Amino acid sequence: MSYYAHHVFFCCNQRKNGEACCADHDAQGMRDYAKSRVKALKLAGKGKVRINQAGCLDRCEEGPVIVVYPEEVWYTYVDKDDIDEIIEEHLVNGRVVDRLRI
Repeated sequence: MSYYAHHVFFCCNQRKNGEACCADHDAQGMRDYAKSRVKALKLAGKGKVRINQAGCLDRCEEGPVIVVYPEEVWYTYVDKDDIDEIIEEHLVNGRVVDRLRI
């Protein structure tokens, strides 16, 4: 059994050469929001959910991006409503959010 039921990585990469990057879409702020929501919903911790910051996940042109393990589901998002939907549907109910999947 995995230590966490779901491990969520937010790409927070900032590219210096002007190329597209997730940091251009407030990825850090969205990660912070997701982490606080998961904690508020009491979903955080061993056997539950872990929200992490990642360096470049090498899909920034599709970004911003997150990946949820162990399912290996990649998502993009626009706003907090999208993050809430991923938390509720995927992390709580086990249903992939197809409209946000990349």
